[in-house]
Amino acid sequence: MSLKGTIRTFIKGNEDRISYKDPTSRVKLSKELDRLLKDVDSTRPIVIVSIGTDRSTGDSLGPLVGTHLLKFKDRPYVVYGTLEEPVHAINLKATLKEISERYCDPFIIAIDACLGRHYNIGTITAARGPLIPGAGVKKDLPPVGHIHITGIVNVSGYMEYIVLQNTRLSLVMGMAEVIGDCVHYSLKRHFLSSSPTKITFK
Repeated sequence: MSLKGTIRTFIKGNEDRISYKDPTSRVKLSKELDRLLKDVDSTRPIVIVSIGTDRSTGDSLGPLVGTHLLKFKDRPYVVYGTLEEPVHAINLKATLKEISERYCDPFIIAIDACLGRHYNIGTITAARGPLIPGAGVKKDLPPVGHIHITGIVNVSGYMEYIVLQNTRLSLVMGMAEVIGDCVHYSLKRHFLSSSPTKITFK
């Protein structure tokens, strides 16, 4: 979700929401990711696409997750979208094109922030299928991901750009740490349990 156009990722379905403040949030999210990854071929290259921008607090969830993932030296996946090099509305199409050209049959996990109802703020969802950045503001952006993870960072429905800019950093950072830890250890557990994952280039 970028400040210049990917406001309010559109999500299909009624995915279960996990509060990042729940003491068992990492257990719950990891179990959900394990379920979603269960049938994925461990030989496929795994690419994380964390969408957002560091220019807006609420919109920084994706880049914060991407930067958090880079701290792990033993990661069996590639990361696109960090605080240093964000993936947002302007460069999303080019980024997806680069991924498709560089990797052979990549499995993509998309991560983004979204706005929702006040009682869902701070909750995380993970589900099968792509997310569609920018659908809330009628932007023509491509769907992203074979599975997706989203975090509700603030309330939707009114002056959304301002709402995103006034989102609490502590909330976004807390959500990013939970998501980053669960993504890393779920992928490592799944793809390294059978054999070391090799990133396959075209």
